[in-house]
Amino acid sequence: MKMISHTLLAGISFLLMTNQALAADGQAILEKQCATCHNLNGPAPQTVQEIWNRQGPDLFYAGNKYLQPWLVEWLQKPYRIRPAGEFYGLHIRSTPKGDEIDTSTLQPHVALSREDAVAVADNLMQRHPHDDLIARETITPFNLSKQMGEMAFDKFLGCMACHLIEPDYGGLSGPELYTAGRRLQAKYMASYIRSPQAWDPKSWMPNKHVSDPNIQKLVQYLENLSAEKSDGKK
Repeated sequence: MKMISHTLLAGISFLLMTNQALAADGQAILEKQCATCHNLNGPAPQTVQEIWNRQGPDLFYAGNKYLQPWLVEWLQKPYRIRPAGEFYGLHIRSTPKGDEIDTSTLQPHVALSREDAVAVADNLMQRHPHDDLIARETITPFNLSKQMGEMAFDKFLGCMACHLIEPDYGGLSGPELYTAGRRLQAKYMASYIRSPQAWDPKSWMPNKHVSDPNIQKLVQYLENLSAEKSDGKK
């Protein structure tokens, strides 16, 4: 019995040491490879100039925002969530057919090994300073027809002016949303729709004072959209 207890204790100690090592490695990777482009410690940009200078999304509240399995996957095979980069105005060129993305101005994101991706994702998920905002939201899944979801998203609220709902269909100035349900926590989506400026004071996204029923519809629509759409990057 004593041998079993010692074995169990040794195993638990090993797991704890392994988890600590992963967290330490994740922090080191973030500081070495990510801190130049991402805000790891907060606060969010407080001026328009800071927004213009932002090169990647803020990560200091990543644990409130992302789904960990998606993070691990994306860090190994990164692709652009914002088709025209973090600041749309810097990566667009005018053509006779209208504005087009100038891909020559966009830099690829570094890809990590699976081990490093797991370590970084583990570290990021520990960053959740906005639990108070998340706690205010309640998500009630329900059956929503695609037509009703699209009406709320496009016709009533005009979200497609800035967001793609499938590759090459929709706006380019915001992040694409056809993978939102796979990468973002439902309560984060609800909270951000409710008040973008609560998360990002200088966000380009306007606060449209969306009603609770419509917030529920939008979150359900985005989750349904992610279930049916492929991002084409796998």
